Amino acid sequence: MKNLCILLISIFFFSCQQKENKEASAESPIPVVQKEKKQENKQIGDTIFMNFKNEENAFVAEGHLDSLNSKVYVQFKNEELGELNAQIIPDGGKGNIRFNQIIFPDKSSDGPFGMDLKIPLKQKGTHVLIIGHSLMADNPYYGKFKVQLDIKKE
Repeated sequence: MKNLCILLISIFFFSCQQKENKEASAESPIPVVQKEKKQENKQIGDTIFMNFKNEENAFVAEGHLDSLNSKVYVQFKNEELGELNAQIIPDGGKGNIRFNQIIFPDKSSDGPFGMDLKIPLKQKGTHVLIIGHSLMADNPYYGKFKVQLDIKKE
């Protein structure tokens, strides 16, 4: 009797496995059509790499600040001299968030700034903007925000 129960249970599991395999093999011949990926700037860890411009020739990305990443680094490459107009737009409209610093290609820096930034770019190369909380104010901002960079040529 014991052997018969083990035999029946084995047959049951084997038959269940057969059905799953048949279903999986029936789905595999269907071709999968992949949509073309839209080029966008994304935050990876604590850094946003601005590699793609939108239709208006501006860099736009979404980022987030949390307790682990209290600063976000926005890295962009500038090939022509001009003026940088940058803006941070928090999800809630207001918040304790600002451009803390800009680091130029020669490793010099300037800052702090507010949620808007206008500064001449006198060097070509990779620039880094540091976004974070104002340490002079209460209630650090945690959440999503949008950053927009527009470089006007001279």
